[in-house]
Amino acid sequence: MKRPETLGPTAAIEPAAVRPRPHRIVEVDALRGFALCGIFLANVLVMSGLDGLSGGGGSAGPTASGLDQVAHWLVMALVQTKFYLLFSFLFGYSFTLQTDAAERDGAPFAPRMLRRLLGLFVLGALHAVLLYPGDILTTYALLGLILLAARAADPARMWRAALRVYGVVAGLYLLLGAAVALVDTGEGDEGLAASAAELTAAYRGGPADVVRANMDAWSDILVGLLMMGGMVVAAFLAGFVAGRRRLLADTGTPERTARLRRICFWGLAVGLPGGVLMAAGTVGPLGARWEIPAFILGMLTAPALSAAYASGLLLWFTTPRGARLAGRLAPAGRMALTNYLAQSLVMALVFTGYGAALYGRVGAAAVLGGTLLFYGFQLAASAWLMSRHRLGPVERLLRAVTLWGRPAPRG
Repeated sequence: MKRPETLGPTAAIEPAAVRPRPHRIVEVDALRGFALCGIFLANVLVMSGLDGLSGGGGSAGPTASGLDQVAHWLVMALVQTKFYLLFSFLFGYSFTLQTDAAERDGAPFAPRMLRRLLGLFVLGALHAVLLYPGDILTTYALLGLILLAARAADPARMWRAALRVYGVVAGLYLLLGAAVALVDTGEGDEGLAASAAELTAAYRGGPADVVRANMDAWSDILVGLLMMGGMVVAAFLAGFVAGRRRLLADTGTPERTARLRRICFWGLAVGLPGGVLMAAGTVGPLGARWEIPAFILGMLTAPALSAAYASGLLLWFTTPRGARLAGRLAPAGRMALTNYLAQSLVMALVFTGYGAALYGRVGAAAVLGGTLLFYGFQLAASAWLMSRHRLGPVERLLRAVTLWGRPAPRG
């Protein structure tokens, strides 16, 4: 696949306004399409009311079937906290592509990116109020300012910064996990049960109840931002470094193949045990006292499993079958923002008072099976749309905000 720097000998002297635009990197779009599925599987546990019923005591309460338990356990082990990191890494990688695009168009980058981040923030705020309180777009918009400020830093320095951020976050997480394991006595369970019952009633109520419940969750969202913000920043910085070094392009070279194999091996060796521990603490068989410590240890090893997924897929994409898979995933990744919001809309219609109000009424196996079916529909719909249009509907809107006051680049 041609990289931007290999477009030809005239690219360096052509005016930016007429310079041919580079091809999209299919592997990046395919990874984003893959991450979209994992994000959906993680979010649906919350939107369906299953996530609040975990905690060392089982997947969907005392009436959960064995299949429900297994389905929930696998998602907690293999999916939870892994895919928002992959998305964050790709956000950082795409930041470099946005930088290159502004340079090709002869446009100042900072105002363009500020408009883009503002558009993401507004979309995320509406998303959080109306559809899904666990929105990630507002987090990306706010923390994206760090990337904007640090974009001129040397990649090696930025990589060291990513490691330092992760180290600080890991230390804080470990202290929190140790404190909970030592002092938690299980008190407050009645209060949690009352809060869960109140939330269930709200999501099974009318649209106004749903909006109110979403807004009431903002305090929890702020806590979540503080908890996962450092991990997101570290993933942003790592993705930016990968973009600057073009690590996701030309992945079939021997040197990069060997590097990807090492990352995949060590990522699985570190990440899988952490995922298993997370599932054992949140779904079972460990007791409720170990839920938070196990979850924290799972979060700390999640980047390793995210890296293993990405490197393993990139290796597979170099094979004939893998290339076909990349071709199926890439269209969904090209319109990932549209698909992400569509997922939340469907979840809201199925599980809240906007529609069927099935919150807390469906087992994990049925919920996750339906999620995969809808994701398959999204793959087909995305392929159809991307064969006819360059951008998805929400991507087109965000692009208009990004390029506000300037003509769209040709090509």
